[in-house]
Amino acid sequence: MQIQAHKEGIPLNKKPKKKLNKIKRSDYFWGYAMIFPTMLGTLIFNIWPVFQSFYLSLTEWGGFGQYSFAGLVNYKRLFQDPNLLSALKNTAIYTVLSVPLGISLSIIVAVLLNQKIKGVAFYRTLYFLPVVTMPAAVAIVWKWLYNGDFGLINYVFSLVGVSGPNWLTDPNISLYSLVLVSVWGAIGYNMVIILSGLQGISKTYYEAAEIDGASPLAQFFRITLPLLTPTLFFVSVMSLISTFQVFELVYMMIGPNSPVIRDTHTLVYLFYEEAFINNDKGYAAAISLFIFVIILLFTILQFRMQEKWVHYE
Repeated sequence: MQIQAHKEGIPLNKKPKKKLNKIKRSDYFWGYAMIFPTMLGTLIFNIWPVFQSFYLSLTEWGGFGQYSFAGLVNYKRLFQDPNLLSALKNTAIYTVLSVPLGISLSIIVAVLLNQKIKGVAFYRTLYFLPVVTMPAAVAIVWKWLYNGDFGLINYVFSLVGVSGPNWLTDPNISLYSLVLVSVWGAIGYNMVIILSGLQGISKTYYEAAEIDGASPLAQFFRITLPLLTPTLFFVSVMSLISTFQVFELVYMMIGPNSPVIRDTHTLVYLFYEEAFINNDKGYAAAISLFIFVIILLFTILQFRMQEKWVHYE
């Protein structure tokens, strides 16, 4: 009877199926239990502040922390504020210069440190040190290096008879001085990620290219770069987000009392200025949401454009 039932496709016993469903429910329970703390932290510290900031952006603040509902007044002010336009311009210049330059130098450093050279571990550690160094310490050291009177950079220039500029007080070059520091600090982080991407490329591609007589330069542009594009895509997204949030360098190296603060202030610095100096938290919340929307739009654009230049194996 059992053989005949099996031939006709009739299940012999339904108990294993019930047991399997019970195991699946147990797996789901423990899976959600494990990610619940992360989900709760994301909800409290990431998602809820966005809604809270939106509500605060609709308020007008007075003395002693009192505020009242003001509607879209802060957003009307946002698009009429000349300080916002200058901050947006400075942030755009900062991003356009630091992101491509930082990624390009990181690729070069990563390719060089991917070779079998003596002391490669020491060089990798040396390049990664700025990443684990406190931003305040980095800013103070570079502020001393940039000093127009007794800074090391201008001293080196004086040895060859060149008078160095005022790196942090000249409105024409102060923003570019910050870009150089940003690029220097980002090389180590980008290098580690790009280095992992390089080590994930199969050596068979290079062996086949050598058999065909391809030069090292041709291998780099025909093999390395195309297969490295997924890693470069990730680095570009993270670098763009980071540059739109720059604050420490402006605050520590320029400062609110500098005559060139309006030539170097960024969107995040403007948010800090309105929130903690002018105590206008409603307008500061509107600025923060403006920054959020810009970063979101550029991130979406990058994900849309990746289909045109990112190549997966």
